[in-house]
Amino acid sequence: MNAIPIGIIRANRWPYLVINVIYYGLIVCGMIVAALYPPLQQIMLARMHAETQSALLAPVVRAYMSGNIPLAALLTFLVNSAATFVQITLLSALIPFSGLMVCTRAVEWGLALSPTTPRIAAVMLPHSLTLLLEGQGYILAMFGCYLSGKWFLRPGKYGFATRRDGYVAGLRVNLRMYPLIVAVLAVAAVYEASEVVAVATLVRH
Repeated sequence: MNAIPIGIIRANRWPYLVINVIYYGLIVCGMIVAALYPPLQQIMLARMHAETQSALLAPVVRAYMSGNIPLAALLTFLVNSAATFVQITLLSALIPFSGLMVCTRAVEWGLALSPTTPRIAAVMLPHSLTLLLEGQGYILAMFGCYLSGKWFLRPGKYGFATRRDGYVAGLRVNLRMYPLIVAVLAVAAVYEASEVVAVATLVRH
């Protein structure tokens, strides 16, 4: 088995491409639904605002409001990395494929950030790259969980003697994917912090 993340992707390119299409496609679907039913966007924006008041996210929001880009980027990276590991990788290690449910986040992003008004459209344009980069981090984690799930459920088909062998191989492939996942989430956090602080500064002035 290839130990390099890019090699793992090349050896399993079709599942990787399908997960990309599904995830980004769900963002687009969410945007279309919000454009057709604007009240759904207001509900989602209110929900996201409420989440930013939680004890976990409040320090991140304060870092953004202070304009401290390095701190905002660091906190964003830590929150996103922890969420990726717990909600996708760890959950799928306990229940095969369960981490794929994070695709619901793509729908939520689409509903919240659909360019339904000129103001949201102005924010959405620079934030599109954040959606792509951060989403790619989640996609890479889901890709690893998909491989581990199918190896565990059908070990014989993929060259493993037992379910245990398939499960262990799945854990290993997930760990091998994490340097790339972490790198992508780090770039996404730096860009998001810079972009959000810049947009907030322009709005205030």
